[in-house]
Amino acid sequence: MTTSARPLVLLDVDGVLNPFRRPSSRFARHECVVDGCSYQVLLDVRHGEELLSLSEDTGAELVWATTWEENANEEIGPLIGLPRMPVIKVMAGAGAARGEHFKTGPVAEYVRGRPFVWFDDELSPADWEYLTEHPDVGDFLLIEVDPRNGLSGWDIDRAREWLAAAQG
Repeated sequence: MTTSARPLVLLDVDGVLNPFRRPSSRFARHECVVDGCSYQVLLDVRHGEELLSLSEDTGAELVWATTWEENANEEIGPLIGLPRMPVIKVMAGAGAARGEHFKTGPVAEYVRGRPFVWFDDELSPADWEYLTEHPDVGDFLLIEVDPRNGLSGWDIDRAREWLAAAQG
């Protein structure tokens, strides 16, 4: 359970920070090792700067919502300049009951009424419905990131505008 009243920015890795193709030369290839397995990821260091700016400008807390879980703090964050961040244990979820993403239940339990923006590439109307009906979820914005290109300036601007409006 979280105790802060700050809004949240939930962040996925694959398809969001690590797009499925190299959309520009700004993305550098990195090798990450998780549980003895090597993974190639494409990362843009500017994403770290943009997310930190978003957090500072809006007072939002950055939180990992990714299957990388704590490995995101070890392997991804340092490569793009992000500090250690809280992690939602999305792999501990019970699974999707009505077509929502398997991460959606753990996200709903984590947010505890705090407003949040969620950057992910696999969100659907079923996730919006689940979150809308969940008693512990307040205001939220789901931003479905294009997994071919990853997180865009437009995605971050949308989050910034929504967080500013949510704060009054």
